[in-house]
Amino acid sequence: MKRRTLIKGMASTLPYLWLSRALGNDLLQTAYSSELIAKGPFKPTWESLQNYKTPDWFRDAKFGMWAHWGPQCEPEAGDWYARAMYQEGSRQYKIHLEKYGHPSKFGFKDVINEWKAENWDPEALVSLYKSAGAQYFMAMANHHDNFDLYNSKYQKHWNATRIGPKKDLIAGWAKAAKKNGLPFGVSVHASHAWRWYESAQRSDKNGAYAGVPYDGKLTKADGKGKWWDGLDPQELYAQDHPLSENSWNNGSVHRQWDWSNGVCQPDKAFIEKFYNRTIDLINKYDPEVLYFDDSQFPLWPISDAGLRIAAHLYNKSIKDHGELRAVINGKVLDEHQRKAMVWDIERGQANEIQPLPWQTDTCIGGWHYERAIYERNGYKTAKTVIQTLVDIVSKNGNLMLNIPVRGDGSIDEKERKIVEEIGAWMKANSESIYGTRPWTIFGEGPAQQAAAALNAQGFNEGKGKPFTSEDIRFATKGDALYATAMGWPEDNKLVIKSLAKNSQYFPAAIQKVEWVATKQSLSFERNENGLIVSLPEKMTDSLSYANVIKVLS
Repeated sequence: MKRRTLIKGMASTLPYLWLSRALGNDLLQTAYSSELIAKGPFKPTWESLQNYKTPDWFRDAKFGMWAHWGPQCEPEAGDWYARAMYQEGSRQYKIHLEKYGHPSKFGFKDVINEWKAENWDPEALVSLYKSAGAQYFMAMANHHDNFDLYNSKYQKHWNATRIGPKKDLIAGWAKAAKKNGLPFGVSVHASHAWRWYESAQRSDKNGAYAGVPYDGKLTKADGKGKWWDGLDPQELYAQDHPLSENSWNNGSVHRQWDWSNGVCQPDKAFIEKFYNRTIDLINKYDPEVLYFDDSQFPLWPISDAGLRIAAHLYNKSIKDHGELRAVINGKVLDEHQRKAMVWDIERGQANEIQPLPWQTDTCIGGWHYERAIYERNGYKTAKTVIQTLVDIVSKNGNLMLNIPVRGDGSIDEKERKIVEEIGAWMKANSESIYGTRPWTIFGEGPAQQAAAALNAQGFNEGKGKPFTSEDIRFATKGDALYATAMGWPEDNKLVIKSLAKNSQYFPAAIQKVEWVATKQSLSFERNENGLIVSLPEKMTDSLSYANVIKVLS
């Protein structure tokens, strides 16, 4: 017993160290937490998890849609609202004062209580996304605001079945995905609540409320006679701890995302609660995709909680399906870590073909719904989304696209029009997307010569040259080579230099060129300058955003 106690104590400094005892029901009892890890080939170590292989269903799917939706959408004031509303003078702080009052009197816990999601129809939304070509669907299970959007065993008071909508939102999304035949995913962000919510510990420095603390340090005892009587705000805010170094510098949270640079590290109770909450989520809703908004696994390298979650999900997937169907997304991965999970790039994309499958996650607006973006017509266009998808697929990636959901659970008419335009293109051209694999090269043209480098999680989106008809992207499936022009050539002549006569990439004779949208054969000429294809008359705008030909030898 003494030896086991000693080893448990060492676990905080040796994250790889892991103990278990076998139970008779295909589960393992860890030395840390009450939730059990499924038995199987994967152990909670980087070495073991690097035996992971991305399932073919995910590689074939290419395109998923995401509902990044929670109580921070209620004010319709944009992303990270529950942090920025506690930053004196910020845009969202000013919105909060006008809409709700001072954050010492009306904090984010009170915003959650206002959120009702009264117009939420998950089946209608998921059906719309499927009609737009999505092959899997993901919903947010919690954000950095630490509020669980499901019937949470371990966040049992601060979850959507008890406060706000009083509905199990993840159950509703999962049911809709299943009805539409789409693999279901969940995104988990709550590991960072400990540091992220530190702004709630502040107070104003100026004005009538100078020095009056915001509500981030309130406890259960403070709730007598209030709507939250009997609830402990610290179960939500997790702020019963000292501030991190430079916490009042609003940008410092980004530098401390990897749990370094002076961050106040979370205690064992917070870490194990996060672990238990996530295992409970997996066991209740059987997601096939688990997205972590973390560098590597959550809480790495200060804890192996994320490694344990991954081992459980992979082993459970094998047990439930007879094969590994699960996918875990994580960010800022080195080449070895990318073998253990699927690398995710936020608001950006790789500049070359990647040896392993990867994913971009991006959004047509802000991550959480922002009405100001709607009012200024600030959404990404369908053209941008389609061209982004084609570029990503050519480099062995998938696209996960968020359509911001309003606080009431609906999407606005401008978003719906974008989704429908994407769907029109996908209906005509999806054979060049689904089930494809990268070619020898991903493409040609001026845009790739000015591609922006990745920064941290990604964030190179929109920083290069705009695409033109000279920018071609390639993908293959079976005997077919798909070449997609990112625009319509003015003279209706598409020139593909990489397919020139005697090309090192395509030495075989070309027998047929087909226009994918209509299946019609096209006339072509092949000389030393390239493959020159005579296109039909220009299609409608949505179909001409990216123009696909099929080349057969």
